[in-house]
Amino acid sequence: MKVLVIGSGAREHAIVHSLIGDPGVTAVVCAPGNPGIAAEAQIADLDSLTDPAAVVAVAREVGPDLVVVGPEAPLVAGVADALRAAGFVVFGPSAQAAQLEGSKAFAKQIMAAADVPTARAYVCTTDDQLTEALEATGAPYVVKDDGLAAGKGVVVTDDLTEAATHGQACLAQGGTVVVEEYLDGPEVSLFCISDGTDVVPLVPAQDFKRIFDGDQGPNTGGMGAYSPLDWAPDGLVDDVMERVARPTIAEMNRRGTPFAGVLYIGLALTSRGPRVVEFNARFGDPETQVVLARLVTPLSQVLLASATGTLGEQPELVWSQGAAVTVVVAAANYPATPRSGDPLAVPASTENSYVLHAGTKTTADGLVSAGGRVLSVVGLGSDLNEARKAAYALVDQVGLPGSQHRTDIALRAEQGQVAVPDVIS
Repeated sequence: MKVLVIGSGAREHAIVHSLIGDPGVTAVVCAPGNPGIAAEAQIADLDSLTDPAAVVAVAREVGPDLVVVGPEAPLVAGVADALRAAGFVVFGPSAQAAQLEGSKAFAKQIMAAADVPTARAYVCTTDDQLTEALEATGAPYVVKDDGLAAGKGVVVTDDLTEAATHGQACLAQGGTVVVEEYLDGPEVSLFCISDGTDVVPLVPAQDFKRIFDGDQGPNTGGMGAYSPLDWAPDGLVDDVMERVARPTIAEMNRRGTPFAGVLYIGLALTSRGPRVVEFNARFGDPETQVVLARLVTPLSQVLLASATGTLGEQPELVWSQGAAVTVVVAAANYPATPRSGDPLAVPASTENSYVLHAGTKTTADGLVSAGGRVLSVVGLGSDLNEARKAAYALVDQVGLPGSQHRTDIALRAEQGQVAVPDVIS
């Protein structure tokens, strides 16, 4: 099978990395890719990820048996629809189904219709509504840009002025703002693969949104992740499948907009039980880096089953019993205005660690940084301690002036310090 992957980040590099070692895959092409992906797979030029006609043109040149659309923006822009209309087999939801991520207000409507447990929310289109919503929820304030914001459109703060300022800025740009009640407890990411009818869970992961150690500083697109979550309650995945994933897929089907692809469920494990923080319509970054690192079942088998409506015929997924940790190396001044163009030295892979590229490019002077999150470094081990050591040993060898990374990815989990609130019945 020849696979075309659309995208250029570390998520797409993780997908390509898994497909390269897949016995069912004969060739992998990535458009537009990045220098790290180019070292493993073929690259095809693509000027715009969100131009359906341009993506279809690339697919016609490549002639793939399966197209995998990685990022959210092309999905919301209808790239998967255009590819299907042109006769390609596609992994990724339609534009209508991708509104589960494209609009937080729409996602809340679906959750309400499907009786999915989530935070109380207020959808605001005026400053007065924003003020009333902030008064209603109280601190800590959770203020979300309704549309796509690359993981950085959310502010969680005890400062009313900061919350109001973020909300007003979103409104001033002609957007809608969603204000939610704050959810206590640790967060969990669970990817569920659907073919529009059946749903299969992958293993849970936890990511780290804040830029600094100890969950301090502004939100980012994600600074690291790990799996497994040994501290998670028994039966968590089964519970989420029963109360969240299956009802959501059923509701989307009922509306005539079946969801086929990755339903990313962001959860908070609260004192009232699991609550949905957000839905995404694609693999999350950086959680994909650790989840796929643990997948033993050939990835192509899972993606193709989703794309062809045969997920219910597939055997149960097989997973490594070991651990995976990924640490993001970010550019100077990320997430504000990241510095680009710094020379970059990437260490070679080892037996239990490797580097995935995100924001990099090749110039006449060599490899340089070209984005906020520059690299994802993945470490593997029999447990979190070994995986952390492997990841950070390789992080220490990265050469990037002014780079920043968190030093505490998976540390509290390794030390047994992640606490889940007792559920109040």
